[in-house]
Amino acid sequence: MAFDGIVIANLVKECRDTILGGKINKIAQPESDELLITIKNQKNQYRLFLSASASLPLIYFTSSNKPSPLTAPNFCMLLRKHIGSGKIVNIWQPGLERIINFEIEHLNELGDVCRKLLIVEIMGKHSNIIFCDSDGKIIDSIKHVSMQMSSVREVLPGRTYFIPETQQKTDPLTVTEEEFIARIFSKPVKLSKAIYSSFTGISPCAAEELCFRASLESDQSASSFSELEQRHLFHQFELFMDDIKSGNFHPNIVFSGKEPIEFSALFMQQYHDLKTVSYSTVSEMLETYYSVRNAITRIRQKSSDLRRVVQTALERNSKKYDLQCKQLKDTEKREKYRIYGELLNTYGYGLEEGAKTLEALNYYTNEMIQIPLDPTMNAQENAKKYFDKYSKLKRTYEALSTLTQETADEIAHLESISTSLDIALSEEDLVQIKEEMMECGYIKWRYTGKKVKITSKPFHYLSSDGYHIYVGKNNLQNEELTFKVASGSDWWFHAKGAPGSHVIVKANGEELPDRTFEEAARLAAYYSKNRNSEKVEIDYIQKKHIKKPNGAKPGFVVYYTNYSMVIDSDISKIQQIF
Repeated sequence: MAFDGIVIANLVKECRDTILGGKINKIAQPESDELLITIKNQKNQYRLFLSASASLPLIYFTSSNKPSPLTAPNFCMLLRKHIGSGKIVNIWQPGLERIINFEIEHLNELGDVCRKLLIVEIMGKHSNIIFCDSDGKIIDSIKHVSMQMSSVREVLPGRTYFIPETQQKTDPLTVTEEEFIARIFSKPVKLSKAIYSSFTGISPCAAEELCFRASLESDQSASSFSELEQRHLFHQFELFMDDIKSGNFHPNIVFSGKEPIEFSALFMQQYHDLKTVSYSTVSEMLETYYSVRNAITRIRQKSSDLRRVVQTALERNSKKYDLQCKQLKDTEKREKYRIYGELLNTYGYGLEEGAKTLEALNYYTNEMIQIPLDPTMNAQENAKKYFDKYSKLKRTYEALSTLTQETADEIAHLESISTSLDIALSEEDLVQIKEEMMECGYIKWRYTGKKVKITSKPFHYLSSDGYHIYVGKNNLQNEELTFKVASGSDWWFHAKGAPGSHVIVKANGEELPDRTFEEAARLAAYYSKNRNSEKVEIDYIQKKHIKKPNGAKPGFVVYYTNYSMVIDSDISKIQQIF
């Protein structure tokens, strides 16, 4: 997730390949810190999106448009005035900095040819879009930075533009072997940090990749490596830089399941055990990555209220369950009191008055035991006292056995809802989960006068052997799939002892091949609470053996004669049907 100098280098190459020599056709400013520039070049039209957002600075080509305000902001009007019909004559990146310079040629009011610089800095919260003249003097910027805001550099009209050297980093594209070794291996910090803190444009992720390629421990102190290891790391670093210099880029996104966890302009060998998807352009990679990430983030935000309700109910029921289990454990001594009563009735006839104990033979175990007595009571009264204790604990045991099971079922149901929230990919999925929570009383039912329309559908996959596989996203879908969609001969899969989706394979009355069984089991493993485990145990059985107990929660079933397998949760090679 690092928008580092390597990704910028790939973007520069893409920009040079597509819009160098092109003419600016339109400039818009949809947000206060965003620009959308349309460029025509060789009969093609390109839309370049620039964002100096502190939280998400970006630059890439996009096919989508964004609505602009009716009155253009001052910075947008200034750009339109100067470079509204300008020609892009040069695009470059200084060193491996996270900066792209666009040199634009245009005609001034007198008809003379002039050149301006549009500088895009992708630097986290310090990101900016700066407009300069040919001498490097700032005309304006999308964000003004005064001395009160930054003691390092002012970004204001009339100031001279420069790149601040706040961390004394070296350009990795020009460093020699001696400089590399001197800068990296003299630092008493871990190796990966020594790399990314020494060179511009190298992110922590890229530093980890270099360590992985060199087979060196990234967490080991940089000053502890041998001369041979130092030279080997530089050799890998040199190969890394050669790919950047030659433009040998391979934009890709690394996925863990369906969630993107990293993107890069070069192949990341450290993620060899995860799914990697390649893209033809770095813009396509960035647009895909951030759209998927934003969708996941948006759903998590929208589900936060539901998660809070579930978590509160889970905590309350967990405390109640612990208390009930403790009370249930206290009832384990009830049988001891019953035996004491029986033995007192059997052997108490010879008990002396005022005796504090009775030693008697326990005819259940054939052992002698000591029975504590109340000296103020006779044998029959002591026996009655013990029988009363037994009866009370027995009633408590019977009541608590039922209550404890109900609480355990409640916890299992809440955990299944929590897993459904993790699986949800859209607002439609959340609507159905909320419906279930209202039906079960976790959320107050609010009458709105119109029925909620449920549009969420189960996941649909096609096995390698051509069998249709359906996966429930929540308990209501699980129930519908198992008892309405599946026929008796279809196969049912579920993670053993863990909340998760019901997976149904439509067998069409045929015997399923082993590969289809394995793919369905992987889906059941992935769509369960145990998806991050290396291996997950899966139960599978034909649907005709699945039963639903009377009054059970949605999605709760019982079965007795099942098969089991242990499998991983990698579903990257299973075809999904949308």
